Amino acid sequence: MRIGILGQRRSWHVQTLQDAFLKRGIPCDFLSITKIIAGVSHQPYASSEGVNLEEFDALVIRSIPSGSLEQVIFRVDVLHRLENLGVMVINSATTLERSVDKYFTSSLLEDAGIPTPRTVVTERFESAMEAFVQFKDVVVKPLFGSEGKGIVRVQDEDMAYRVFKALELGNYVFYVQEFIPHFNRDIRVFIIQDEPVAAMVRESDLWKTNIARGAKARPLDITPEFRELSVKAAKTLGAFYAGVDILEAEDGRLLVTEINGIPGWYGLQGATGIHVADLIAKNLIEFLSQKRK
Repeated sequence: MRIGILGQRRSWHVQTLQDAFLKRGIPCDFLSITKIIAGVSHQPYASSEGVNLEEFDALVIRSIPSGSLEQVIFRVDVLHRLENLGVMVINSATTLERSVDKYFTSSLLEDAGIPTPRTVVTERFESAMEAFVQFKDVVVKPLFGSEGKGIVRVQDEDMAYRVFKALELGNYVFYVQEFIPHFNRDIRVFIIQDEPVAAMVRESDLWKTNIARGAKARPLDITPEFRELSVKAAKTLGAFYAGVDILEAEDGRLLVTEINGIPGWYGLQGATGIHVADLIAKNLIEFLSQKRK
């Protein structure tokens, strides 16, 4: 069995995954996703740093770094090709396409009957302003992004005008979501193969609750309600593993805000003591072994 990791750099997550596979007797190569060479009517069909990617049983994607539109599309296209060639990619190219795009994620959640905040997505400045006037208190997010970067809360009409005008100058899409009062905390449930394996509450002095932005984490018991909601959300994206973010609104509602298709677990492991990389390795090896029978 041969397993590789595709990413941009050797991170803590890459190292913990490599250690987890090695502990089970499987060396795990790390390869750069930005150094891929693809062939058409010419072999190898996909390689990185001189290594033929078709020879792997599975590839774990740990990052698809930002770049030009062509670069990002090319990287995902290669993942589709590798899947067509019989390589298991986790998460799959389709799941990554669904999870990296906040509008795509939100629309799939709603279509599956999963509660998510009211949102308006548009290319028009005037429509974005109309959404602000309707919602009155909004969170403006980049369509693509993670770790809370680039997200701003807007509560004043003049400020909304300035923020939206700045985004208009850059030809950005306006992703305008109603702000949900949530006691400055949210919930992350980590799913592997349709099973919640760990969960935490992230709490902050501010409304942003990302660990990368300074929030503190504590473990959370996974109730039947959280289990049902998070599993259904992960299934909607077809994820092998995922981080599902849930807001517990001050009015009692539970709403799924995001599904991370390349989730981190540093904060989750620190809060719960659960070694997520070990569980990913165990589940992937068992899945591949069953597939071979």
